[in-house]
Amino acid sequence: MKKLKLVHQINFAFGLSLLLVLSITGVMIHYVLMDHFIGKEQEGLRTLGASLTASLQRAPFTEGGAFTVGKSEPLTAPYPTLYSGVQAIVSDQQGNVVSGSIPALPVQSGVTVDITAIEQGSLQSLWDGNDPRYLVQVNTLPQGKLTLLTPVSRIKVIEQSLLKRLILVFAAGAAAMLLFSLFITRKLIDPLISLRQELHKVKSRRFAEVNLIRAGGEIGSVARAVYEMAGELHRFNRVQKQFFQNASHELKSPLMSIAGYAEGIRDGIFEGEGVRKGLDIILSESGRLRDLVSEMTLLAKLDSEEDIYQAEDTDLEELLSEAVERVNPLLAARKLLSLHPAVSGDHGGMVRADRDKLLQALLNVLSNAARYAEKRIDVEVHTSRGRITLTVADDGPGIAQELLSSLFHRFVKGKNGESGLGLAIARAIVERCGGELSARNRPEGGAVFTFEFPPSAGNV
Repeated sequence: MKKLKLVHQINFAFGLSLLLVLSITGVMIHYVLMDHFIGKEQEGLRTLGASLTASLQRAPFTEGGAFTVGKSEPLTAPYPTLYSGVQAIVSDQQGNVVSGSIPALPVQSGVTVDITAIEQGSLQSLWDGNDPRYLVQVNTLPQGKLTLLTPVSRIKVIEQSLLKRLILVFAAGAAAMLLFSLFITRKLIDPLISLRQELHKVKSRRFAEVNLIRAGGEIGSVARAVYEMAGELHRFNRVQKQFFQNASHELKSPLMSIAGYAEGIRDGIFEGEGVRKGLDIILSESGRLRDLVSEMTLLAKLDSEEDIYQAEDTDLEELLSEAVERVNPLLAARKLLSLHPAVSGDHGGMVRADRDKLLQALLNVLSNAARYAEKRIDVEVHTSRGRITLTVADDGPGIAQELLSSLFHRFVKGKNGESGLGLAIARAIVERCGGELSARNRPEGGAVFTFEFPPSAGNV
């Protein structure tokens, strides 16, 4: 059996709930109306009974104590009940229905009361309350009883008439609510249907074709998340393709050099000093290849493995001092280049990080600055907006505008760059620390790399 669509499921559930609520409401209104009308009728019978009793107590009697009444003589009396035509039965002390003439009462409400004689057995049944067809009011007279009764069926007629009108109103309201439900459901379901189509595009890896679905509330939030996810997947897919292309190119160059010189030595093309030079190039390219593979492996592990990163409380000032010592040989190779570290005030430089990995990230950025700086590199640690900030600034030519947006991507490198993986590794490490690494150009010239870290829990 084919499953119902979500829109039909929602409408069916709403319609069923609405029917259940209206049915319960109708039943409750039915009983409330009946109780109300019966109560009002009984109150009216009591009022009429009191009036008739007062009048009959002044009526003339025949010998033997009987009333002189004529059958079915109209009698008017104040009667605040729902209907006219209330039956009044007068009986003696032995329960026998008497006949005669009841004096007329002053006309106040225009309600007519008929004096009717019935069988004694039926009268006793009315007094005992065993006849559910009538509402009964019994008043005691000096010489007998006055019994007033009205049929319950007449109360049910007016109750059912009013209930039918209420049901019509309910039906009209239910129809309006159902139409409104269809409209609202359609407004909710249409974005979900469109979102499902966009997810099919994601499933088919057509990330660039995914469109943003305009919707409100939680559905809109999910739609924006799907759109942003598709954008990230598209970028990642493009970067992966570029990564394989660049990786193959970067690996191919040293392999070609190694293979070329190895074949030349084997075939006797190189002799004497040429053989030694070829071996030196093979060793150099092998080392370069080893470093490149190590960096690629580290970057892959940073993206996928949790155990490779061991976080601990790390003093950023001490880490900076060690990084400066390690980069000194590179600075010495360029005699006019100097590095100036500075720590401003109480910076609270304890961060939660893998010390060795963070040191490597800092060395990668410092090495990059030393490659492009002309005379000076400034490194500063300070606290800004509750976060620990470390900046590395150089006075070089700065970063080309076309590289700024992709500087930290893999195999993206400037004019004098090496593998194009150093900054990508640095950013991956900093992000694993819960921090951020960004780059910009200074107005006066040169590039600035900014590390931002949250302070460690013990330093807050």
